[in-house]
Amino acid sequence: MPDHLRTALSLAASGVPVLPLRRGKVPFGNCPACVGNACGGRPNMKNPGPCQCPDVCHAWAAATTDPDVIASPAWAAAWRRAVCVGYHPGGADLTVVDLDDANAVAWARTTLPATRTVATTRGEHWIYLGAMASRNAVRPGVDIKSAMAYARYLGPGTGPLADLPESVRVLAAAKPPTAPVAMPVSVAPTGDSVCPHRTPAYLERGVEMAVDRITEARSAVHATVYRVFLAVLSRHGRCGCLTDAHIARLFTAAQAKGETARHCMDAWANARTRLGL
Repeated sequence: MPDHLRTALSLAASGVPVLPLRRGKVPFGNCPACVGNACGGRPNMKNPGPCQCPDVCHAWAAATTDPDVIASPAWAAAWRRAVCVGYHPGGADLTVVDLDDANAVAWARTTLPATRTVATTRGEHWIYLGAMASRNAVRPGVDIKSAMAYARYLGPGTGPLADLPESVRVLAAAKPPTAPVAMPVSVAPTGDSVCPHRTPAYLERGVEMAVDRITEARSAVHATVYRVFLAVLSRHGRCGCLTDAHIARLFTAAQAKGETARHCMDAWANARTRLGL
């Protein structure tokens, strides 16, 4: 039994939903039947769907405590390729305050109540008992991972679990939107003509494919994000069809791969500049 699988089964037995993470410390990409959310999505996603795919699809939504699923043949290939174990904090009634550098750790030590801590490559995870909405970049070097998110399992950590403090909830609630201002309509449909991009299925498919390209990137994530932004803008940047919601989905996918909000904004701005938008 692979070590990661053994760790996952142990976590699942204690009530923590788990999933394998591949190189880049990100979830495995969707199978062909689930690409572009063609399956409708899993029942536990933000927009519940009927998908019962046995593979490791839909990132955090695949996380489970069912040992039969975790050790199933459908997951076996993923465990052989996995570089670490991921878990869904919100599914275990936990919140992870991900402190990405020394400055963030210093801030937490002077601001947040002590709780269980786990050392990471560059900083620490502070784990609290209680779930909440996940938010990235709530302050420099600080992400909050709980509901509809995944975190890397890096060991049991040290110290007792403290209840989720109101200060963390307030921090997330005060976070400004990560999406940029709505794109200006530089070339809009006129008269009785209808922009083909306004066909819901066409635009939705394009955004889903862009999200999948970012999610499934195995290396050079920053370059991939820029290329995807460039491709989306080249197709939809002049007709006024992209909404804040579409752009937010792209940014969310990029940040789930480790990109910061600032990097996303820079990549978006650079793509617009290159296309003269």
